Amino acid sequence: MTGKKKSPSAIAANTIVFLLMIAVFVLPFLYIILMACKSAKESALMRFSLPETNLLFQNLGHVITFRDFEMFRALLNSTMLTVGAVTLVVIFGALFAFVAQRKNDRLAIIMMGLLVAGLMIPPSVVPTVSLLRTLGIYKTLHGMILIDVALFLPFATMIFRTAMTGIPRDLDEAAYIDGAGPLPIFFRVILPLLKPAIVTVVVTSSVNIFNDFVGPLYFLPGAKNVTAPLTLYNYISQFKTEWNLLFANVLVVSVIPLLIFIFFQRQLVSGMMGGAVKG
Repeated sequence: MTGKKKSPSAIAANTIVFLLMIAVFVLPFLYIILMACKSAKESALMRFSLPETNLLFQNLGHVITFRDFEMFRALLNSTMLTVGAVTLVVIFGALFAFVAQRKNDRLAIIMMGLLVAGLMIPPSVVPTVSLLRTLGIYKTLHGMILIDVALFLPFATMIFRTAMTGIPRDLDEAAYIDGAGPLPIFFRVILPLLKPAIVTVVVTSSVNIFNDFVGPLYFLPGAKNVTAPLTLYNYISQFKTEWNLLFANVLVVSVIPLLIFIFFQRQLVSGMMGGAVKG
């Protein structure tokens, strides 16, 4: 049996969507690669063209070895920051969503309202810096981790609560009858069933935290605390910008988030669609 032939309008619509995806996603990334292959003089022209001489590996080597391999320290700091923040976001977001979804009383509604407000109200830099100084955690990785947890916890909680609506309460009651307490019920029964939602939260939060430029710039200053996005400053100055090295730096910084997204792409889509259907 042969499938139905697509109408000309459907083919045209698919073609337009495909071309738009190429224009939005493929062409910018291709432009970055081409610029990273050029010399400083050629890249200053900012043209979308093939390089006269391929200097990609030379530019990447310069970026990696710059300032005694500062890039390695930056990638390590960004990785530690991302792993620490995402771990706390998943644990506390899922815990709060479990309580809010199962209780669904007035207090839970108020707390969810505050979380939604946290999605809309932007963070304030000066009061946050003052609070971090008071607590003695300014210019520290764990202080920045707490900030990222506060920023991404509302989104994670909403994802987990939506996914948790598809988990029947009978599982909780059966585990409770068997003698399990609230925490064992959560970690042994509920959390394993939240795998699609966990993947969604991990991927979205990891990419955003790893690529965060403004947060570490304000709350994590210092050469020892440099993160991967902040290394872009090495090739930008008031009077000169080394565009070829800047775009080579972008390639290095983009490798880890790109691999995470590609590896978890299918789970990310299924988690988002599953949450949308259940909600």
